[in-house]
Amino acid sequence: QVQLVESGGGLVQAGGSLRLSCAASGRTFSRNIMGWFRQAPGKERESVAAVSWSGGYTYLSDSVKGRFTIFRDNAKNTVYLQMNSLKPEDTAVYYCAAASSSVVVPTARESEYDYWGQGTQVTVPS
Repeated sequence: QVQLVESGGGLVQAGGSLRLSCAASGRTFSRNIMGWFRQAPGKERESVAAVSWSGGYTYLSDSVKGRFTIFRDNAKNTVYLQMNSLKPEDTAVYYCAAASSSVVVPTARESEYDYWGQGTQVTVPS
């Protein structure tokens, strides 16, 4: 059974940092694009970041560029989202996702992701 399990969420003050982890099990995703999405209350899910299988290419949304970093450790079948300088508007449930094997570049398109985690809550009080 394929599973993506996120961890590392929590409550952090504005300006603080968190590192989210997404551990995959059931199969290896070392050749898949991996991404992070988030959904704030009352809003649609949006792409945050994505990383190529090698880790050499990344995508970051404009809202997190310069503050967040995505990277992966294929030996551990794990992808990370390092979040610095957190803002109240970063409050959301964060989801990890694995793209279809046919996707070869980091993508923000939700439809190109086949596997999803359950999400982890990140709260930044205002």
